[in-house]
Amino acid sequence: MNNHTISLRIEADKADIQDEVLAAIAAKINQPQNKITGFHILKKSIDARSKIIWINLTVAYFIEQTPSPRGLQNFIYKDVSNASKKVIIIGAGPAGLFAALQLIELGVQPIVLERGKDVRNRRRDLATMNKNGIVNTESNYCFGEGGAGTYSDGKLYTRSSKRGSIERILQLFYLFGADEKILYEAHPHIGTNKLPQIIVAMREKIIACGGQVLFNEKVVDFDIKNNQIKWVKCSSGNSFEADAVILATGHSARDIFYLLHDKKILIEAKPFALGVRIEHQQSLIDLIQYKHKNRPDYLPPASYGWVEQVNSRGVFSFCMCPGGIIAPAATGPNEIVVNGWSPSKRNNVYSNSGIVVQIHEQDAFHAGFGQHSLSLLAFQEMVEQKSFVMGGGELKAPAQRLVDFCENKISQSLPTCSYLPGITSVNLKNTLPSFVVNTLQQGFQQIGKKMKGYFTNDAVVVATESRTSSPIRIPRDKETLQHPQVNNLYPCGEGAGYAGGIMSAAMDGELVARKIFEQMDVDFKK
Repeated sequence: MNNHTISLRIEADKADIQDEVLAAIAAKINQPQNKITGFHILKKSIDARSKIIWINLTVAYFIEQTPSPRGLQNFIYKDVSNASKKVIIIGAGPAGLFAALQLIELGVQPIVLERGKDVRNRRRDLATMNKNGIVNTESNYCFGEGGAGTYSDGKLYTRSSKRGSIERILQLFYLFGADEKILYEAHPHIGTNKLPQIIVAMREKIIACGGQVLFNEKVVDFDIKNNQIKWVKCSSGNSFEADAVILATGHSARDIFYLLHDKKILIEAKPFALGVRIEHQQSLIDLIQYKHKNRPDYLPPASYGWVEQVNSRGVFSFCMCPGGIIAPAATGPNEIVVNGWSPSKRNNVYSNSGIVVQIHEQDAFHAGFGQHSLSLLAFQEMVEQKSFVMGGGELKAPAQRLVDFCENKISQSLPTCSYLPGITSVNLKNTLPSFVVNTLQQGFQQIGKKMKGYFTNDAVVVATESRTSSPIRIPRDKETLQHPQVNNLYPCGEGAGYAGGIMSAAMDGELVARKIFEQMDVDFKK
């Protein structure tokens, strides 16, 4: 007899107890519990809308048979050490790594060029950044093995499934060491403490199959002839030749945007979002969401998400991190950028989220940056640099208590904050553009009426959350995914404007890799 699938609704305190789940299955199918020999959870979500908190489960169960293993795809990685075709991948973030793995499955050799360091050495630079306020421009929270995703919360949730299979990407993360829970949780995450070893496992698989992953190889130039990149040149002095080039450099590789602009390779300004990080005590968010004063251990730290409209402009939460910390995400000197992450257990006392406002081309124009492909990038840089000045240097971030922020009062003191370089009390109306401040203020007050307790002066607002997505789009053909001017250049992932997080970037990397493979016989035949 094959396994069957049913949906269950179980009280939260019972959902992790195997006998309780078996009993619920037995009651649902009207069979003795001893006939049910096992089950797999296929989907799991929390319903906290009432005082009784429920867990919704979809399970595959087995009756009087040995449970079969969870069904997973069979990933076959080939030996590509002597492959006739090679693809250069610029950037070892999610898009680049998943593109490399997909190429190996297809029998093509990937050569991954990463400007930063490997995970282990990168960690030292992050420690220096947090303790001493010193930014290594090639090794930081954005640059290095795994990209910005390595030291993020590791959220594996996306609404975008057009690029590929969400299930396939989740299974690959599981294959390389993620917890099985990511295969069925409604909002899966890995955690900052576990992501590095998963990224290393991916790198080791690429190398074992004959691919290359090279660190400290910052791309500084392209040799282009007959509308094709012939050579990719790095600051190390090394040059690389390949049949195709995947550009997967992430949203913060500004030097690549400037390089493309200088070489008259078409790029476009792209709207993005900018704002602040807000930090509450996690216990308060638990109370708001679960309506329980003390969150029981069987419930995960609560998260939230919200979207408001203020004068036809969107303001919304971004990358919410339960039990997390605020981290410095600057990639250059004299700029302040904040982001957030959580460990796998999400067990820090703080909760933080980006709260950001939509930024459009006309905003850059009104700020004096004109209308051109780099105008929104210039706007982004302006705000980050102003934040650095207002923070007082050494990566200290300008900050304000939430109610004070909305009332334009300088906070006489600031609460403790997880941001390790430190925060400085300022009036953020002197840091952020006035329309951003006004939109945030109204958005906070609106959501405060819906989430009772959220609007409190115990919360701290920290500037500036500005790397939500790329302010540049690198155009590509809808069918071939090639750049319209350089026919073996494939813009990919967040930095090119085609993804917004780990999952969508990974799917886009695989999609581009498959397109290259499909076209190789046509476009790159030697």
